[in-house]
Amino acid sequence: MSSSGIRRRPQGAKKFTLGVQNAPKIKQIVLVLFLLAATAAPAEVLRLEKSADAMGSTFSIALYGEDRIKMEAAADAAFDEVRRLDELLSNYKPDSEWSQVNKNAAEKPVRVSPELFRLLSDCWEYSRQSEGAFDITVGPLMKVWGFYKGSGHLPHKPEVQAALTRVGYRHMHLDPATTTVRFDHAGVEMDPGGIGKGYAVDRMVEVLRKMGVHSALVAGSGSSIYGIGAPPDEPKGWAVKIKDPWDSSKTLAEVRLKDMSMSTSGSYEKFFRAEGRIYAHIMDPRTGYPAQGSVSVSVIAPRTIDSEAWAKPYFVNGRAWAAKHKPKEFQVYFCEDKPAHQNSPAKQDRMDERCAWLQ
Repeated sequence: MSSSGIRRRPQGAKKFTLGVQNAPKIKQIVLVLFLLAATAAPAEVLRLEKSADAMGSTFSIALYGEDRIKMEAAADAAFDEVRRLDELLSNYKPDSEWSQVNKNAAEKPVRVSPELFRLLSDCWEYSRQSEGAFDITVGPLMKVWGFYKGSGHLPHKPEVQAALTRVGYRHMHLDPATTTVRFDHAGVEMDPGGIGKGYAVDRMVEVLRKMGVHSALVAGSGSSIYGIGAPPDEPKGWAVKIKDPWDSSKTLAEVRLKDMSMSTSGSYEKFFRAEGRIYAHIMDPRTGYPAQGSVSVSVIAPRTIDSEAWAKPYFVNGRAWAAKHKPKEFQVYFCEDKPAHQNSPAKQDRMDERCAWLQ
């Protein structure tokens, strides 16, 4: 299912005036000037907005261009790419390549497509560099905590301990010579939730660029976003707001995305309350329990898969670890779950204690 809309942005047109004394001789000159003026006049700029559901999320595109038909075709091609990825990466569809790996890789090596092999190799590297805070094999924990197809529930400790024996990226073995994936433990399950939207947004961006789009904003559920170029009259890039995790009606920061991405992970996205505590869907794969101490993390990076993948280990490992390990080209906005000092001189000062850009 998709929706779209076209808006016109009129451009000012110059008026040409010519004084004529020798009419028979001037007609050709008038015609030439008229044609030159017509070709020199700026074309009308259109804005297209379109959205579609795929991969359990809503993907949206806002783009500018001058040819409505080409714009529509580019947007449709980008959404076709998302639907293709849904068939490749879904852990809800039993026939997807991802699900086939989960089903069979503990019994024998499973040959996968070069695309999936590259993606899984990236995920293994994210896991290694994040010291296990990102783990593509977190699937058993997501199920035992009720986040796989629900809003979550509190499991018993033995259930968590049993799930932990099936979690760990080192259980996944990749053979580049044969492009196969093998699990060394029964019950290991990969979960694409930490990278799926980011990878899909990057692929959509690639499709749009190949089809001649130079100005577009692409988003997966509003949490993974990429800005291609800049919108008209906004040379600094696409304006994107970072919301207050305690009050979504408020904005904490505004950034400009110009050939850059931003992804946000927050405990407010999916959570439940039990025994007087809040449990969010962002797991620490090493402990088996939802991460504590962070509220939201926004990462700006050149690729959306990187901004999405790294938002979670930054969230899990905490502010100090993120500040120490983030690449120089990344920007990270971090909100911690800690009480503000009530004796601070102003409300904004109290907020700055909890939320800030990492240096």
